[in-house]
Amino acid sequence: MSSIPHPIAAEAPGAYGHNGRNGHHCALKFITCGSVDDGKSTLIGRLLIDSRAVLQDQLAGVQRGGTTDLALLTDGLSAEREQGITIDVAYRYFATPARKFIIGDAPGHEQYTRNMVTAASSADAAVVLIDASKLDWRNPGLALLPQTRRHALLAHLLRVHSLVFAVNKLDAVADPVLAYRHIQGALAAFAQAAGIAVHATVPISALEGWNVVDAHPDWCGYAGPTLLQVLEALPNTPADTALPLAFPVQWVEKFSSSAETSQGRRVLWGRVAAGTIAPGAAVQVFPGGQPATVVQVLDHARRPADVPAGSSAGIILDRELDVSRGDWLLATPDGFDAPAWPARHELRATVAWMDDAPLVAGRVYWALHGHRWVKARVRAVLHRLDISTLAEEAATQLGPNAIGHVDLLLQEPLPAAPFAQARVLGALILVDTASHKTAGAVLVN
Repeated sequence: MSSIPHPIAAEAPGAYGHNGRNGHHCALKFITCGSVDDGKSTLIGRLLIDSRAVLQDQLAGVQRGGTTDLALLTDGLSAEREQGITIDVAYRYFATPARKFIIGDAPGHEQYTRNMVTAASSADAAVVLIDASKLDWRNPGLALLPQTRRHALLAHLLRVHSLVFAVNKLDAVADPVLAYRHIQGALAAFAQAAGIAVHATVPISALEGWNVVDAHPDWCGYAGPTLLQVLEALPNTPADTALPLAFPVQWVEKFSSSAETSQGRRVLWGRVAAGTIAPGAAVQVFPGGQPATVVQVLDHARRPADVPAGSSAGIILDRELDVSRGDWLLATPDGFDAPAWPARHELRATVAWMDDAPLVAGRVYWALHGHRWVKARVRAVLHRLDISTLAEEAATQLGPNAIGHVDLLLQEPLPAAPFAQARVLGALILVDTASHKTAGAVLVN
């Protein structure tokens, strides 16, 4: 077989720890999000410093006036440092004796919501920061900031497995005990109304380091774990291994010079979207409809192995078929009759709109599903979600950063499934046909 390296992102051997892919020893990928200036970059800087993940020369580079500016450890763009804001998602890595972490610092500005959606789509957890000093914390019926609601709701819609609220800057209010009690109550009421499961709500001071890595006993009347202890115990997002097989083809590797004629002479590389791929599996090529049987499966290191959802694989079929990038291999549980994932021309979906031009009925966009591009027309805008009341409002268009429900008509059918059932099969993006900008994130209902 050819030894040409393939471009699929590979997991390092042993990266999942001895507890397997979804064990607690796996690296946790989480994002920090929330409103502007809630302290997200400062929190990450505190996690890095207090977990001793920052080298001395890095620490010297973020000194300002003799003090350490923690936010500069993540805000790397010159525009971010000049304006004191986060614009793009910055990823940082650190580890404790208990676990490894990958952090995505998502921007808080409303105009950069698309960056937050991108980061959340692959995260295991989201830490939503709340700045106590910005709220009417003396009021037990206080209103949360719009971006707090928006980011928590987006994380929920994107099936981020664990959500943690971190109430920051309580050291800056006159009565932190009262403030934490009222803010915690407002967060619990919002989460219950939105149907969001919250793993924990932790009072912190990112600037002082209280309850981030090291505990600050009895502060705010809180006696629970620190934020880092919460993160160390969170589960990874479970892969969709219990579903029928779905495999989007990303790259086709040819080794046609081989003398082997009893099976196909191409390796189909991609990342398994659902199920587990193993030799002997009956599949059907989408959209061609040709039946085939899997005769060999390679893992990311080109070793023969059964490969579960979420991991990269190379597949060799029992015959030569016309399979290209963008095609799917779908399980056919009842032999070669019909695939387990039927194709659909029409989709009802939730859309997080990111384009400056509003989404209106009749517009045509490119839709990307897996690695397949098709044209999609907006048949109707059904509702817009009011992020303050969580009510569905009648709407004829969706403006920038709005969330709503739409009907889409596809030029060609796609094997799309409800996002709540299958994360990869239920997700698409819409791209403007003229500017080629990503316009919206689509979650199939």
